[in-house]
Amino acid sequence: MTNTSERERDDHTGVETTGHEWDGIKELDNPLPRWWLWVFYGSIAFSLVYWILMPAWPGINGYTHGLLNESDRANVAQELRALQVQRGANEAELQTASLQQIEADPELQAHAMAVGASVFGDNCATCHGAGGGGAKGYPNLRDDVWLWGGSLDEIEHTIRVGIRSGHAQTRTSQMPAFGRDGMLDQKQVADMTEYVVALSGRQADRAAVGRAAQLYADNCAACHGATGTGDRAQGAPDLTDREWLYGSDRESIAAQIHNGRGGVMPTWEGRFSPGVIKALAVYVHANSAGDSHPTAVAVAAAATAQAVAAPAAAVEAAPTR
Repeated sequence: MTNTSERERDDHTGVETTGHEWDGIKELDNPLPRWWLWVFYGSIAFSLVYWILMPAWPGINGYTHGLLNESDRANVAQELRALQVQRGANEAELQTASLQQIEADPELQAHAMAVGASVFGDNCATCHGAGGGGAKGYPNLRDDVWLWGGSLDEIEHTIRVGIRSGHAQTRTSQMPAFGRDGMLDQKQVADMTEYVVALSGRQADRAAVGRAAQLYADNCAACHGATGTGDRAQGAPDLTDREWLYGSDRESIAAQIHNGRGGVMPTWEGRFSPGVIKALAVYVHANSAGDSHPTAVAVAAAATAQAVAAPAAAVEAAPTR
């Protein structure tokens, strides 16, 4: 060990060196700055006080709670309770009002839209996109094409029970994996692909379409219908439009026929209150382009006619002087 009194001193500064030298450059043994030492000692003191006052040390069955008994979990719960109190009046109205009453009340609808936008951004945008435009395998919620129906009540029901979610009332449909499970061979899958392309109004191989006609009738018509327009009661999509969940090119259609893919939407009934589910349904419905299904159009037309006829009937029934 080298005696510190014998260590070399730097000629220019008079400071002792550490004995380390690199390429002729010698390291000076300067003391740490006093301000740095005070900060270091202060951080040690702060940590000791923090350990005493705040939750800090884990144990076998828990942790030390500290003298202040501070809890982030309790703080979040308190803030949520305060938020519920703040939203209490409108939230109570959402719980009791029907979906149609919510849309008819501008103030209540505005509240529902605000709640729905927040819930959608936190929970739904991951799959359906920030604007609800969807992606491959995730439905577009902004168009007028709906697999299970696009009315307020149908949207609310889908949100509540989910799709293939495990809920007792979940919406369920299952397309067979015709190729993977050996129900159709590779050539038959190719012919069926051409048949589906033809159903959507595009040019297709006529010979393949002819060969696949009976295959479609035997295997697909029970769900998609004889003309391919689908069946909402079964969740079977319309094959005659231009909307495709997994892609409209031949490769994507063949992959769907071969594998029979089907997505899963979670049930939100156990996570959201009925009022929040209603708000989310109102938000999705308001941002969609309606429902182009013939039945939905007829129902909407009847509702509009009834709304127009009611004031007229009231005027006719009013007494005259």
